[in-house]
Amino acid sequence: MARGLSEDREGSGDRAETEAQEVTNPREAVKPFMERCRLRVDQALDELLPPDGHDGMGRLGGAMRHAVLGGGKRLRPVTVIAACEAVGGSMEQALAGACAVELVHAYSLVHDDLPAMDDDDERRGKPTVHRAYDEPTAILTGDALLTLAFESLTTPVAGVGPERQLEAARELAAHCGYAGLVGGQSLDIAQSGQRVGSLQELERIHLGKTAALFRVSAAIGGHLGGAAPEIQAELTRYGEELGLAFQHADDRLDEEHQHLAEATSARLLELLESARSRVRPLGVAAAPLLGLADLVEAYAG
Repeated sequence: MARGLSEDREGSGDRAETEAQEVTNPREAVKPFMERCRLRVDQALDELLPPDGHDGMGRLGGAMRHAVLGGGKRLRPVTVIAACEAVGGSMEQALAGACAVELVHAYSLVHDDLPAMDDDDERRGKPTVHRAYDEPTAILTGDALLTLAFESLTTPVAGVGPERQLEAARELAAHCGYAGLVGGQSLDIAQSGQRVGSLQELERIHLGKTAALFRVSAAIGGHLGGAAPEIQAELTRYGEELGLAFQHADDRLDEEHQHLAEATSARLLELLESARSRVRPLGVAAAPLLGLADLVEAYAG
């Protein structure tokens, strides 16, 4: 059954008031939730990825594992699971989507790190894939991770109908291509060496990169959990606003776009409050989503 914003889960106004009171410190409540999600997602990714050195494909399997495993808080997969559970789904129903999003994230980082792109030597304290292996292997690794993401997302899952998986896969494809990650990277390259002129211009870049992945994470979680159309729309906007705020926080810590610091600081708080308002009607089930917003605010300092 689809879950809507106005649905009274217990059929009681008193229960709704109690739920609202229970979501008092979501920042602390989300930490054990995030750790449970991270452990389960890491286990699933380990099972999903090919073995290292035993796949008959040269070093490809090892390079894929190098790119995905051994680091990161898994914020995007956590967002998938939190959104799915917020509308009545389960972690197991969300898991294929959570892995898919993390695989896409890893693919984008592998390709972004290449000499023709950002030319980075280190990622999460390890050599980037093209440094640990070589550039051709890194290109193929990104290609393989992207296709594996769709294999994960379209594998049958108990309790999730094929129509919901199809919609989730369509969302992921739309956010990966011209109007999403690839387009965002192209825009970023076009802006390289130039000063971003306004907050609006900066967010246009972020919407095609960081915000795109957070947006699709929340959207996929909603689809897999069976969200009603009106709450699906709110979850999608929640993800976009969370992602924009996260990137503004990251820019602030990296001291990037300092000429826009005052505008981005105010915008970050505005985005997070808007994101919270979109999921508060879900009551206590929204605690992890609210906690993620609080963590981004704390991350900004």
